[in-house]
Amino acid sequence: MREIIFDTETTGLDNRDDRIIEIGAVELENRFITGRSFHVFVNPQGKQVHPDALKVHGITNEFLLDKPDFAKIIDDWLDFTRGAKLIAHNAKFDVGFFNAEFARVGFPEIDPDRVIDSLVLARRRHPMGPNSLDALCKRYGIDNSKREKHGALLDSELLAEVYIELVGGKQAALTLESDDNSVQKQGDDADLPEIEISARPRPLAPRLTSDDIKAHQAMVDVIGDKAIWLAK
Repeated sequence: MREIIFDTETTGLDNRDDRIIEIGAVELENRFITGRSFHVFVNPQGKQVHPDALKVHGITNEFLLDKPDFAKIIDDWLDFTRGAKLIAHNAKFDVGFFNAEFARVGFPEIDPDRVIDSLVLARRRHPMGPNSLDALCKRYGIDNSKREKHGALLDSELLAEVYIELVGGKQAALTLESDDNSVQKQGDDADLPEIEISARPRPLAPRLTSDDIKAHQAMVDVIGDKAIWLAK
């Protein structure tokens, strides 16, 4: 299974007018980082970087003057991502910008079935949040000390590690075998050792004290016939 973790930096927030100025991506195979990556800066063809965006990523108009425009890098991008799932944090933003750029050069939009939003995954797994990339790095003990500003490639590298944690990739990898460079998942019929579970020689001591039991009974008495377990 091949997946591409990607991120973009842009001149601003409105994909109808703003442009992509940086693309970064890393490749995963079977939830392992392969070391293959994609990174390019893009000339926004006269569109100026908004001051607020500049504060976020630090990419200046002058720096972008000699960079290729989107039409010149699109084939390389499509080659790198061909046949893979695409994962981004708040994917609606990045995919929206890609689709706008594709439309300008006459290419079809990204198939939404290819896209996985890691922010949605994070919110499902950690509904109380926070679920920003920095917050998830902190939660999973991933070193993001080099992230002084946003950068498409660095953010993709960090997100790849976060994504593997979100989908339980490290734990899942324990069930994989790769003896001859092929990856096989153990099936239900695999020869696994039988484990005999025996009863404890001595039952564990109860954790409830007599005061706990009395307090519980008092609460039950107050609820009376309104207890939900008596409902029919």
